[in-house]
Amino acid sequence: MPAPAELKSRFWASLKSDMTMMIGLDNSKVIPRPMTAQMETDGNGPVWFFTAKDTELVQGLTDGSKATATFTSKGHDLFATVQGNLWLDNDRATIDRLWNRFVAAWFEGGKDDPRLALLRFDPREAEIWLDGSSVMAGIKMLLGFDPKDEYKDNVAKVEL
Repeated sequence: MPAPAELKSRFWASLKSDMTMMIGLDNSKVIPRPMTAQMETDGNGPVWFFTAKDTELVQGLTDGSKATATFTSKGHDLFATVQGNLWLDNDRATIDRLWNRFVAAWFEGGKDDPRLALLRFDPREAEIWLDGSSVMAGIKMLLGFDPKDEYKDNVAKVEL
């Protein structure tokens, strides 16, 4: 069974590969929305999101707003809920490092587009789940094993 450190590592690898998170502001009417995660490292954040200044998410921000992001891997074999703080951080050097053709497609003015906003998500902690409905779990149930006993090791709360 995976240890919490392994689940944490699998989360970061999956996020780097699949890149889409739903992120919203805690205690806010701003509902979570899908955003493309940009990362500069193989783990331990921060996670960056390009967006527009006129979005509800940016308009609802205060310095270090508490935020929650959720993630589902493309194969639906890993799920995570991540809590942290979200900041507007239009650092030009970071924009230059993270800029790519997919981001450019959204901003006609390029890196100097007046609508451009870069958000920095500093994750604090996460709860990570591995899929418990695998074929193997189904076979074990048919053979009389209780899947809950094994599944408890497929969930971890981790510090990020």
